[in-house]
Amino acid sequence: MPFTPPHDFTTRPTLRGNFGMVASTHWLASQSAMAVLERGGNAFDAAVAAGFVLHIVEPHLNGPGGDLVGLIAPAGGQPRVLAGLAAAPRGASVASYRALGLDLVPGAGLLAATVPGAFDAWLLLLRDHGTWELDTVLEFALHYAEVGYPVLPVVTRTIGAVEELFRGHWPTSADAWLSVETESIHTRPIWAATLRRLLACGVGASREERIDAVREEWRTGFVAAAIADFCRSALRDSSGSDHSGVITAADVADYSATWESPVELSFRGNTVLKAGAWTQGPALLQSLAILDGYDDERLDPGAELGAHTILEVLKLSLADRDAWYGDDGSTPLDILLSPEYAAVRRELVTDVASRDQRPGSPAGREPRIPTTGIASAAGDGLAGAGEPTVARNGVTRGDTCHLDIADRFGNVLSITPSGGWLQSSPHIPDLGFCLGSRLQMTWLEDGLPSSLRPGQRPRTTLSPTLVRAPDGTTTALGTPGGDQQDQWQLTFLLRHLVGGYGLQQAIDAPNLHTTSPTESFWPRERTPAGAVVEDRIGAVVLDGLRARGHEVVESGPWTLGRLSAVSLGDDGMRAAANPRGMQGYAVGR
Repeated sequence: MPFTPPHDFTTRPTLRGNFGMVASTHWLASQSAMAVLERGGNAFDAAVAAGFVLHIVEPHLNGPGGDLVGLIAPAGGQPRVLAGLAAAPRGASVASYRALGLDLVPGAGLLAATVPGAFDAWLLLLRDHGTWELDTVLEFALHYAEVGYPVLPVVTRTIGAVEELFRGHWPTSADAWLSVETESIHTRPIWAATLRRLLACGVGASREERIDAVREEWRTGFVAAAIADFCRSALRDSSGSDHSGVITAADVADYSATWESPVELSFRGNTVLKAGAWTQGPALLQSLAILDGYDDERLDPGAELGAHTILEVLKLSLADRDAWYGDDGSTPLDILLSPEYAAVRRELVTDVASRDQRPGSPAGREPRIPTTGIASAAGDGLAGAGEPTVARNGVTRGDTCHLDIADRFGNVLSITPSGGWLQSSPHIPDLGFCLGSRLQMTWLEDGLPSSLRPGQRPRTTLSPTLVRAPDGTTTALGTPGGDQQDQWQLTFLLRHLVGGYGLQQAIDAPNLHTTSPTESFWPRERTPAGAVVEDRIGAVVLDGLRARGHEVVESGPWTLGRLSAVSLGDDGMRAAANPRGMQGYAVGR
C-alpha cells in the first residue's frame, strides 16, 4: 500500500449491514432516521424526519430559516441535486448596500438574510421521493420541540459568546435563548406551534397535494407575512450599525426549491458527483482532476510530500472558485474540469508553498479576484458575525450539519443543511426561528460571478458528495466546515479511493486544510501560505511543511472535520461518523 498505513485502532467500527444505514452530525437525528427506516419508510422519508430534528437539536448550526444542498441517488433513477438555497431578494444589490456605507455584506443581522430555503427543500424531497405523510414525518421533531431535548454544551457556549449582542440589541433572541442551560431539557414551543399551524393547512386529495398545500401556506400565508414584518425592524448587525432587512412577502412567495443535474468527474475509475458552480463543490472535482496526474504515492495526506501537494492543489482550485464560480451562468466548468486545464494547473505546483492567489485563465479569459472589503475591520467587535464555522486556527466552534442515508430499497442520499443560526440572525418571535445570513457570501463589487444581484443565489460552501465506484457501490459523504468542507472531503476520498482506507479509518485519520484562499464568510480574511494541521499527523510532516514555506498552525489532535459517510453495494451497506465534537453517530443494521 503506497499510503501511510491506517491506525489499527479506530474510534469506532465501520458499521455493516443490509437493511439501512444512517450517519449524521447528531445522534438524535441519526436515530430518528433509523426509526423511520425500521417502520417501513425509505431514505427520503428518513432524511426529512432527521432534517427537522436537526433544526431542534442543533439550532446553532441550522434551522428552518436556513438552506441546504443535497445529492440523491434514487434506486433505478438518475442522481439529482436538491437545491434549497434562495436567491437574493429584490431589494438587495451592490448599489443599495453601498449606499448604506458598506463595503461588505454584514456577516450577521437582517441585511445578510436570504429567503428561507431549507423548509421548502425538505418538503420537495418528501413530495417527490418519499412515501410518508408530512405529519407522520414531523412526529420526531415535534416530540423534541414539545417534550424537550438535551442541550449540548456547545449550544450554551455559543449563546454565551453572543450574550452582549442579545442583551443590547436583539431582545427577541435574548428572550428565546439566554435562559437556556447546558444539559437542561429545552423545548421549542413557538416553532412547534408554527409547525402544527402549517400542518393544519395540509389539505388535499393526495399526499402530494397535501404537502404542496403546506408549502403554499409557508410561501404566501402567515409565515411569509411574519418574515416580511420582522424584516422591517432596524436591528444591529456586524457592521456595527442598525439596519432593516430587505426581504418582502413577495420575495418569500417567489421561492421554490428545485431539482438540478449534478456535475461529475471521473477519478481513478470512480465517478464523483457534486452540485454546480453556485456551490464550491466543483472545486473538489478540480482538485481531483489535478491530482489524477500524479502517482499514488504523492496523494497521501499523511506524508509530507502528499500533504504539501494537496495543499498546493487546493489553493489553485479555490482560487478558481473565487474568480469563476457563481450563479450568473458565466462559470466555464467544461474547461475548468477538463484534463487539459488540469495539466496546465498541475505545472504550477512546485516544491515550495505558494503565497499568491493564482486563478487560471480558461479559454484565455482574464480572471478577476475580488479586491474590495477583504479583511475589513469587524465593526464594533460584536459577536455573532460570519458563519459559526471552524476557526482559521483550527479551534472548533461548530458550524453546519450533515446526514447520509442508504436504505434497503437501493436509495442513497447526502444532504448538508445549514443557516438560520441562532447567533447570526435575530429570533422571529411569532415563528420561533431566525433567518439565514448567506448573502454575506456575495461581494459588493460589480462584475464578479458572485456579486450581490437580485434574483441570484449567493455562492455557497454547502457541498455534499456522491461517489459511484466501478463495481457499482455508491458512497455518500459530507461534512460541516464552510470553506473547509471540500478540503476535508478531499483527504477522505484520497485515503478511501486510493489508499484503501475503510470509511471509519478515513474519517479518523489526521486532517488538514489551507487558509490561503479568501474566506467565504465575513470578514473575508485570508492567510497566504496558511495551513492548519491536526498535530497528531506527526512532527516529520509538520516540520517538512514548515521547511517548504507553509505557515503551519497546529490544531488539536481531533479538531478538523465532522465527516460522515454511508455506502451501498453488492456486498451490503456500510456507515461511519466522526468522533470529533462527540455528537455525530452512525447507526444501522
